[in-house]
Amino acid sequence: MSTVRQDAWTQDEDLLLAEVVLRYIREGGTQLTAFEEVGKKLSRTSAACGFRWNSYVRKQYATGIELAKKQRKELKKEQAAPQTVAFENTYNAINNKLYAGDNLTISAVIGYLNHLEQLENEYTKIKEENCSLKKKVEQLEADLKHLAEAKLELESSMNLVEEDYRALIEIMERARKMVVLQDDEKNKKVKFQMDRNGNLERVEK
Repeated sequence: MSTVRQDAWTQDEDLLLAEVVLRYIREGGTQLTAFEEVGKKLSRTSAACGFRWNSYVRKQYATGIELAKKQRKELKKEQAAPQTVAFENTYNAINNKLYAGDNLTISAVIGYLNHLEQLENEYTKIKEENCSLKKKVEQLEADLKHLAEAKLELESSMNLVEEDYRALIEIMERARKMVVLQDDEKNKKVKFQMDRNGNLERVEK
């Protein structure tokens, strides 16, 4: 069981809190959920995260909050498809006439059915695109798996090369020391003596 922290907040923790909360605002999520996510990452309670946000961090990111709210509105507009809006308008118009007791015209019903057909075509198209994207994601995941395996093989090969290189260096170092020792032994076998003229001459043992 993880221990709940009660120490002072660092600058990096404030930054993480701000990033998560702004992301939830931008995507239409609740701040409470954001506080819970940050709490899990920082081993703090969601209440502590909420208090820190409201008492200090929120004041530092007033501009960012406004921008996130604006982005949320734009995202909602983009998600509302024009075909859906047209269908809803037609559906509402037919319902209004029914409740008002007005007679429905053939053209209104045909328009309604045409919108239904259009929506069905759009749904089929989106479904096909989703299947295509799903296959691409699966292919990319498979490629990623192969690349990860290849990376492991390369790392293993590189480790073997490094081990062989270190072993070769050790062998070369031993050989160098042996040569130096042999030269020292040879030097120890050499002696000098004085000749008749008073000069030193080298004499092998």
